[in-house]
Parts: sequence; structure tokens; C-alpha cells
Amino acid sequence: MISARQLAKRYGSNTVLQGIDFEAAAGEFVVILGQSGAGKSTLLRCMNRLLVADGGELHIDGIDAMRCRDPRLLRRKVAMIFQHHHVVPRLTALKNVLTGRLGSTSVLGSCLHLYRRHDIALAHECLARVGLAHKAHERTDALSGGQMQRVGIARALAQQPRVILADEPVASLDPRTARTVLQYLRDASRELGITVVCNLHQVDYAREFGDRIVGLARGRVVFDDDAQALTDADIDRIYEQPAQAPAKAETNSATEATMSIVTSAVIAAKPAAR
Repeated sequence: MISARQLAKRYGSNTVLQGIDFEAAAGEFVVILGQSGAGKSTLLRCMNRLLVADGGELHIDGIDAMRCRDPRLLRRKVAMIFQHHHVVPRLTALKNVLTGRLGSTSVLGSCLHLYRRHDIALAHECLARVGLAHKAHERTDALSGGQMQRVGIARALAQQPRVILADEPVASLDPRTARTVLQYLRDASRELGITVVCNLHQVDYAREFGDRIVGLARGRVVFDDDAQALTDADIDRIYEQPAQAPAKAETNSATEATMSIVTSAVIAAKPAAR
């Protein structure tokens, strides 16, 4: 499903990814573990062409992500969830989820918020999958932070992706809510066959929810094995050395907010033909 070979990315003189080799199978839940600045966010952004890698090879579901002339073809298959949910506060939970269908909706329909019955039914199904069927017609600014993040997951699922990339999706949540959110992501991976690549800081969550853990340090893979194989020595290798300062592109919250909605909602400038 995902295959990276010697993937490299630089920001000026700052090398963020240094020859990353990475694999993820269909339906696998892979946790990327590492401290801030290790290259985790850059890796995810290269996977859906929010950033373009400088070297190496990257294939996702048969698409050459490095040389694909139309990134929209890739983004229709890849949904992204950021640390901050970026829902539209004045819209209901249901309408937020329906934005995940904009890439498959006509221009007129998207402008007027006119969706097909199939899309509405799918949005309800996605909300039910994350335990929010009863919140479908509530404005999202009336929901808790954890519920908003679950709306973000439902929006990603409504896109019907082959891959979900989750960048620190539980960093701002309390432990109980964080586990709930990660459980929904793992359920989607196992029940729908979606490949999930999830960046985390929390080692205990990585062990609990990941099928596999990939540890990054200074832009290099220093661990890649089953989650239960992670030892204290491995954790030391991932975290013991100070990582490079986070690149501007990884920490620009305004860009993150904009591209979150672009990636999970307005995936194609040209809607799919009907």
C-alpha cells in the first residue's frame, strides 16, 4: 500500500528526512514514534504531496507520489487528520462530515451544499462509526474537543480513502478521550482495510494501538518492528539524542489549518464525473 525508499527532504541546509525506508500494508496501523523535530510530520506531508520530497521513491496504492502530475489523484486516496480538528464551527457535525465528499460532488452541489442521498447516508454512517450519530445535527462549536476530533475522523472516513495519515491526533486530548479516538482509528483500519499511519509522542499509546512502530530520530529510521517488540533500549535510541529544530513547514499552524480542510475535503478542483 505504501512504499518509501531512501526518501529525503531538506529545508535549505536543514536535512529533515535522511534516506527513509518505510513500508505499510493494507489495513495496517503503523505508529511513527519520535520526539519533536525528528521528521514525523514532514514524512506524512510527503506522503500526500503537501510537501514534495527532494529524493528517493514513494508509492502509495500504485501511484508514484514523487512524480504524479496530478496530486489530486493521490489525495482522493489519502485523507489526513491533524492535531487540531479544524472543523467549521458554524456547521453541524453532519455538514462537516459531508465536506469529505466535496471531491466527488459537482461544483454547483458543493457551492449550494446539495449532496446526494448516498453521500448523506454515508456521512451518517461515518458519524455512527465514531459514536456521534446522536450529534449529527448539532453545531460543532457546541461539541467537546474530543467530539470535534471524532468529527474530523468521520470526515476523513467519508472521503472513503485507502490511507489515513494522522499527525498527533490526540496530543491535546485527555487520556480517556485519546484512547477513544485511537480506538476508532484502529477499528477503521481493521474493519475497513484502511492503512493508518499515525504520528505519536506517547510510547504507551504506540504499544497499545499500533500493529507496528517505526521510530524516527534526526530524520532516520532507528526502529521498525512489531509494537510489542519495542524495548527500553529502543526507546532510548529514539529519544536520547536532541532532534533537529522543527522546520517552519512542520510548525506553521496557519498552513496546517488550511491544508487540513483542503486534504480531507476539497481534494479535487475538478469533481469526479457523474
